[in-house]
Amino acid sequence: MTSCAYVKVQTSFAELLVAATAKGVCFLTWCDGGERERLVAHCGTSDLSLAAEGSELAKQHLALAAAQLCAYGVGERKVFELALDLRGTAFQRAAWTVLQGIPFGETITYGEQAKRMGKPRASRAVGSANGRNPVPIVVPCHRVVASSGLGGFSGGLDRKVALLAMEGPA
Repeated sequence: MTSCAYVKVQTSFAELLVAATAKGVCFLTWCDGGERERLVAHCGTSDLSLAAEGSELAKQHLALAAAQLCAYGVGERKVFELALDLRGTAFQRAAWTVLQGIPFGETITYGEQAKRMGKPRASRAVGSANGRNPVPIVVPCHRVVASSGLGGFSGGLDRKVALLAMEGPA
């Protein structure tokens, strides 16, 4: 991976760590004591810098992401308009593309997401791809639920419930 710059962002709903490359936002996680390890696992230790030391493009992506996440947290933004630099398999990227099409305040099932990908029998693989989504919230994997309940969420089910409640019906 190319060099990542990162910044912590305090929103109304959580403190988040956001990372970006010159191409776009590449990583987002909650600041809960394990964020540094997750960032290193994603970007690698030799490729990290604080936002102030990052490339001008990475700094611009981080500033825009911070502003949009804060606006989302207070109900002023429903759609993220950010350049993204997502790394994953072709299947994962296809799953993440479908996630970006789920409107604010709506949910679909893992089975429906698989159908939208043209892989109707791949709901478990879809769940796995969603769990590897490097930019939750921005690519809204929290909007996918199991047919029998909430399903999973890389940030924890309590955060999934909170995000869904914050979004409420569209």
